[in-house]
Amino acid sequence: MKKIKVLTGITTSGTPHLGNYVGAIRPAIAASHTDNVDSFYFMADLHSLIKCDDPKRVDQSTFEIAATWLACNLNPDKVTFYRQSDVPEISELCWILTCVTAKGLMNRAHAYKAQVQSNIANDTGDPDKGITMGLFSYPILMAADILMFNAHRVPVGKDQIQHLEMARDIAGRFNHHYGKHFVLPEAVVSEETAVLKGLDGRKMSKSYDNTIPLFVPEKKLRKLIMKIKTNSLEPGEPKDPEECALFQIFAAFASKEEIAAKHNQYAEGAGWGVLKQELFEFLNEHLKDYRNQYERLMQDINYVQEVLQKGAEKARSVAQPLLNEVKRAVGIRPLLKV
Repeated sequence: MKKIKVLTGITTSGTPHLGNYVGAIRPAIAASHTDNVDSFYFMADLHSLIKCDDPKRVDQSTFEIAATWLACNLNPDKVTFYRQSDVPEISELCWILTCVTAKGLMNRAHAYKAQVQSNIANDTGDPDKGITMGLFSYPILMAADILMFNAHRVPVGKDQIQHLEMARDIAGRFNHHYGKHFVLPEAVVSEETAVLKGLDGRKMSKSYDNTIPLFVPEKKLRKLIMKIKTNSLEPGEPKDPEECALFQIFAAFASKEEIAAKHNQYAEGAGWGVLKQELFEFLNEHLKDYRNQYERLMQDINYVQEVLQKGAEKARSVAQPLLNEVKRAVGIRPLLKV
């Protein structure tokens, strides 16, 4: 039976948070247990250099993310689990793809256009102020991540759909010029995947500094939950759970029965202090075993490194033959022995 290749990456620019877990890590690990799926999961450390210029943060984040996946029961023997920079074939493919990618396509990338518009709005005098080539050509590196393994499906958030479309465009252009070498990947956007709100009510994101780290110690977890923004409704006044970050976070971990009971609490006017304390107790119970495993792994970095090294070898065994095929297609061929 031919397996479907599914690829997921997380940028190593910060500590994994609740939003990362429910939006990417949990569904990806669940998918990895499906017999007809060949899963590729990677730490996107090369991507992190676009936004993060703190070497210690990039390094620490790599191991925090790897330990998080392993603590959440990822089986590294069943998937291909690796660090992006440990597969040099990706960077080499990125350059080859760059040479067939139209600049006009990159001009339309949302992240680049947003930065240009910000510069214009702030009257900086230079529309490209502060824009690096890493930011500008980010979609090409993402295309290389995907096409290197001919992934059929890539789970993404709605904000990443454009990048998948660009990867398809780049693959199609290469195939047109040099023959069919790449599968055209499909974006998988699950309507059921939760996008959590953060401490301030906006989307939970490292960019907004409003996250709740997944494995923060118990006392810190309670402190952060108590800081979640709520409205001024008093105890006894009915509250709307659908507009509440507390309820949204609870619902991402709860059963249907638990969600229904929580709905009733909101309708009956439960106080914010009670709702926050109950959310803390519920989350703490749900995460404590994972947290204990994570803490053990962070004390055994040698094991985590060993897992990543084995994963890189496995990834390269797939990447090298395809890269050699692509290089021959563009005219870069092995020298003959003399």
